Amino acid sequence: MELYAAIDLHSNNSMLVVLDQDDHVILERRLKNDLERIRLALAPYRESIRGIAVESTYNWYWLVDGLIDEGYSLHLVNTAAVKQYEGLKYSADQHDARWLAHLLRLGILPEGYIYPKQERALRDLARKRSQLVRARTTQILSIQNLLARNLGTQVSGNEIKTWSTEEIKALPLLPEQRLAINANLAVMQCLDAQIKIVERAILAQARLRPAFKWLLTVSGIGKILALTIALETGDIGRFESVGDFASYSRCVNSVRLSNGKKKGVGNAKNGNKYLAWAMIEAANFAVRYDPAVKRFYQRKKAQVHGVVAIKAVAHKLARACYHVMREGKPFDVTRAFA
Repeated sequence: MELYAAIDLHSNNSMLVVLDQDDHVILERRLKNDLERIRLALAPYRESIRGIAVESTYNWYWLVDGLIDEGYSLHLVNTAAVKQYEGLKYSADQHDARWLAHLLRLGILPEGYIYPKQERALRDLARKRSQLVRARTTQILSIQNLLARNLGTQVSGNEIKTWSTEEIKALPLLPEQRLAINANLAVMQCLDAQIKIVERAILAQARLRPAFKWLLTVSGIGKILALTIALETGDIGRFESVGDFASYSRCVNSVRLSNGKKKGVGNAKNGNKYLAWAMIEAANFAVRYDPAVKRFYQRKKAQVHGVVAIKAVAHKLARACYHVMREGKPFDVTRAFA
């Protein structure tokens, strides 16, 4: 007898449901988030279970990796694409889990990508670097804000990074205000040191990836952006077309049309926010340093708003990144921005 399981994973507990081929409930149990307990609950049905659907928004690594190691076929649910009948009067976790198992049995479960465990660790380390960089920027903005409020002056971030203790003492500020600046600088310097450590560890592994080498040939993309795009993309073969990759990078318009008229917008945040950031950053650098891209941007900007024009450049670069990673060839600016 074929069985199909689903787990609705929450922060501290999981709803486990097992259905047979006729959608009859074989097992329905709420368990604490403990891999051993879940494994023991599934053990009697192990040989018959054809797949397990897991729905989670953030904390699925331990469960999916653990069950894969046990030999189960795991399916990570795309939570944004699963939708039940909106007229239901009552719905609880067990009903959600049954629905997921039902979709899995029918072969129509919308699935997310399960990033390989070892590769995922490196990708998450790159995300950690991004978090540290944002924290460092917060310290610089705080100092700039203090100076603007009290002195009415504008100081660049690069200048702030080079300040010494003597230069801070020379500022016409109160002792409490100088102490605040010193505190920001101390945190910023600590973050700088950690960012450099993380970058060295990531780049040492990223240089071994063919995709990283080809991405460096794309206009506007340096080491950090190439690293981000390569790690967030993972296996480029999982995207059937260049349009799928551009959509995943949030570089396509999100709109619903009917008879040529706009009827609403779709989920604009559906996709990878880290790839979206990388593509916009690459577009801004490409416009600044590549004449061919700059000409395309200026023509577009003459017709639409500047933000839309940058998004158009980002879309072009996303398509270019797809092709250079898939074909293993250097970037050709004349092909992308004819």
